[in-house]
Amino acid sequence: MELRFFDDPLAFLDVAADHLAEQPVVSTVVSGVANRIAAEAADGIAWPEGVPRWFAVALDGDRIVGAAMRTAPFGSHPAFLLPMPEEAARLLARTLVERDEPMTAANGALPAVEVFCEEMAAHSGGRVRVGQHTRLFELGDLVEPEPVEGRLRPAVLDELDLVLSWYDAFMADADEQAGRAPGESPHESPGREALSRRIEGGRIFVWEGASGEPVHLTAASQPSYGVSRIGPVFTPREHRGRGIASTAVAQVSKLLRDSGEQACLFTDQANPTSNKIYEAIGYRRVVDMANLRVE
Repeated sequence: MELRFFDDPLAFLDVAADHLAEQPVVSTVVSGVANRIAAEAADGIAWPEGVPRWFAVALDGDRIVGAAMRTAPFGSHPAFLLPMPEEAARLLARTLVERDEPMTAANGALPAVEVFCEEMAAHSGGRVRVGQHTRLFELGDLVEPEPVEGRLRPAVLDELDLVLSWYDAFMADADEQAGRAPGESPHESPGREALSRRIEGGRIFVWEGASGEPVHLTAASQPSYGVSRIGPVFTPREHRGRGIASTAVAQVSKLLRDSGEQACLFTDQANPTSNKIYEAIGYRRVVDMANLRVE
């Protein structure tokens, strides 16, 4: 077993493309992030100072058997692991320790991320704690929910402040629903510049109520290997319980499918409501993942 590290996302994608494309839904986070970073660099957007950045592949002989990255701009900059053999996950942890890069958190596919964190914990004398159990779904046969009042439309730049506030509220709600303390979320809202680009790219949608007031947000990532990831999905408390989220996600999913993209999304397993909603409109389970901490 051998590891190869890359600082350049394009060099990583050049080597790992076939592996990532074999299971494009499972690899959506890694391939999507690599493509986004490459596109931003081409547009002259500098990488944030102090944020680690690497991509890696695990090879068994000449065959790639796994991939990982460390690009998260939040928290302790957790790594993200795609499925890989346990031997590869342990080798990745030991290699990072040897290069004086011990990790206190990691996200990704089970069981690889658990093996990785257990190896890190063995080195530090710590223990592994679950920050969040997540589940990856992909769209099967779309089931249209009962129609609700209003309409879906793309967000506009004049709504940037509203969109940003809803991203922040989504993170706070996710913590509360999962029983996490405020600030323990394994994710972070993107900044104004990133959200502006997403709005301009037509990847953020709002649901307008009958009065024309925005009452809901559903976003989707740019496609990578034909797969787009839906999220976040957020409805303010005063507008919940009306079926808006189900209808909006179904309509965004249909837009993606009609444009030739495969839709997928992540759910927090601590939130049974969202899991039930997505399965009801045709999403099917692909793989369980976790955000883990080494303490």
